[in-house]
Amino acid sequence: MSITSAARTISIPVVGAPLLEVEHLSVSFPTSSGPATVVRDASFRVDQGTTLGIVGESGSGKSMTSLAVMGLLPRGGTATGSVRLFGHELLGRTDRELRRIRGDRIAMVFQDPLSSLNPYYTIGVQITEAYRAHRGGSQAAARKVAIEALERVRIADPDRRIDHYPHQFSGGMRQRIMIAMAICLEPDLIICDEPTTALDVTVQAQILDLLADLQRQTGTGMVFITHDLAVVSRVADDVLVMKDGDEVERGTTEQIFTAPRAPYTRALLDALPRIDDPFETLKGVQA
Repeated sequence: MSITSAARTISIPVVGAPLLEVEHLSVSFPTSSGPATVVRDASFRVDQGTTLGIVGESGSGKSMTSLAVMGLLPRGGTATGSVRLFGHELLGRTDRELRRIRGDRIAMVFQDPLSSLNPYYTIGVQITEAYRAHRGGSQAAARKVAIEALERVRIADPDRRIDHYPHQFSGGMRQRIMIAMAICLEPDLIICDEPTTALDVTVQAQILDLLADLQRQTGTGMVFITHDLAVVSRVADDVLVMKDGDEVERGTTEQIFTAPRAPYTRALLDALPRIDDPFETLKGVQA
């Protein structure tokens, strides 16, 4: 299958297939004592216009799950199971085919935009480069799309600021730029890997509102990875709870927050600070 036809095939959904369906996904890495499995038998689905929150502590496997979906596992990593986009299998595709799908059909917003953006190039160069790699066209046409994307993520004076460098923006603005880069190709699915962790609560709320507005406008499906249950309760329709590479619990956001079944999920909820009792002793997660 050619690179172009790979992206074209993905854009034709299998009848009745969800946007993203992951079944029995496991991820392992070789070690001197044998393979180490960091994700075991994870399964979930994401429909168009909905958000799945994947929550867990550091080392729970949530980021490795997203990297497996994107085909971006670190060197030596192996993924087994099934990852289907519109019913089309992604696991087993060549890197050339996946490069065509990444950004075009699936985009990713990472936790630290400063390390994701190249400090030597203006943000305009970086956004237009990503756009032209998938859509082609002239530099002028790509620049117009980039300016429109910056405007959609509420960057003031985008015609001027498109020629600025990453260090000339605040952390919140850089995260908006990463979102602009993701949405300029109008992907079907956006994976957000802890995109608000390094931001203060005010900017965090702005970014979450922005993502919600963009989702309402485009119908994009979203996977939102975080360790913050408060964020999950705000953005997600469904929740997957992970611990030590295992799926602990999966359900609607309402079910997870009002009637959690797993002791670990209840422990996470109990560890949340309560604004109605500011002197309460915070609980640790023991489960």
